[in-house]
Amino acid sequence: MDERPRFLADEMLGTLVKWLRIMGYDTLYAKDMKDGEIAALAMREGRSLLTRDKALAKAVGGSGLYVISDVIEEQVAQVAGGYGLNFDASYTRCALCNGALKSIPPDEARDEAPARSFGMTDRFFRCQGCSKLYWEGTHWNKIKERLRDFGL
Repeated sequence: MDERPRFLADEMLGTLVKWLRIMGYDTLYAKDMKDGEIAALAMREGRSLLTRDKALAKAVGGSGLYVISDVIEEQVAQVAGGYGLNFDASYTRCALCNGALKSIPPDEARDEAPARSFGMTDRFFRCQGCSKLYWEGTHWNKIKERLRDFGL
């Protein structure tokens, strides 16, 4: 069973949500929800709430984190430091929907992936939530480089 922390982030933290998912952390995005609904969802699902709203962070007590900065590098550093997060590519989730990624054979990706991607990798993944196709191309190297810039 995965013991990694799970998060719920309010709508002021959309970019942070994407990076936490890429890092492999189950992170829901509370878009268009009222504060009471967000707090209730975090408590019901045992998720740590990440917010830029001081009152909302206080309302959930110890299960909330007020994210101080609006700079993504500082946000990632604060959350990673506060929860002991690291990057492990084997846990990466869909940046769009938070779905788990499942490895698929290259033949299953042939109709969707660019032809040049097959010269770069034989590792392809399908999101179990929205069916988006992922592969380890040049963009993946840029993502890993950015994560190193974040200190991970």
